Amino acid sequence: MSNEFQTHLPPISEIWVYLSGSPLLALVLTLSAYLLGLTLYERSQRNPLANPVLIAVVVVTLSISVLDMPYAKYFEGAQFVHFLLGTATVSLAIPIYKGFASLKGRMGVLLLSLVAGGITSVFTAVGVARWLGVDESLVRGLVAKSVTAPIAMGIAERVQASPTLTAIFAVSTGILGAVLGRYILDALRVTAWWQRGFALGVAAHGIGTSRAFSVHPEAGAYASLGMGLHGIVGAVVIPQAVAWWF
Repeated sequence: MSNEFQTHLPPISEIWVYLSGSPLLALVLTLSAYLLGLTLYERSQRNPLANPVLIAVVVVTLSISVLDMPYAKYFEGAQFVHFLLGTATVSLAIPIYKGFASLKGRMGVLLLSLVAGGITSVFTAVGVARWLGVDESLVRGLVAKSVTAPIAMGIAERVQASPTLTAIFAVSTGILGAVLGRYILDALRVTAWWQRGFALGVAAHGIGTSRAFSVHPEAGAYASLGMGLHGIVGAVVIPQAVAWWF
């Protein structure tokens, strides 16, 4: 039986030809890269420097470069993951609802932090870009990247920026925030989990929120709140600000 089964198996070369021409390869590559990143993250005892998204981005980039796979072809297979991005963002409302009772007496401070964090995020990115003489179309993308990627891409279309570049800027911001956030908050002596989580959610979006959840549930709930509020306010205010500013 086993010998008969083996004789009917196609050669490895034929399997590879099929996979290389199928969108399935990009999906498998994306999921495998993230699984590798998550495994390394857990084995490093959740060290922020071993961020699973950062590892996955590096692995996917190297892989499609070696395979000489055009980005359009890669996205054709990986777009299912892209579709789930918005769904995952909305689902973060669940921990916010569960932790709603703990918001009493904190909303004033949180809203002030939200405004300060959002303004700082926009002005520092745009200020540095203009100081370096970056093209105006890229500057618009930097304005929109201040919120989580699904919302940022929608804002980018409204302000005539590239949604793809904006998504890259937003994800890069999230990775940097998730990797460096712990050290910055430690240096500032911010110890309360709700404060650390909210700061990560505002500054590092979904990737920072994922990092917060992996550390402490309270930090994750407040990171979800920060990311959600920042996304809502940003979707309303940023297009108006761009129309006035540019």
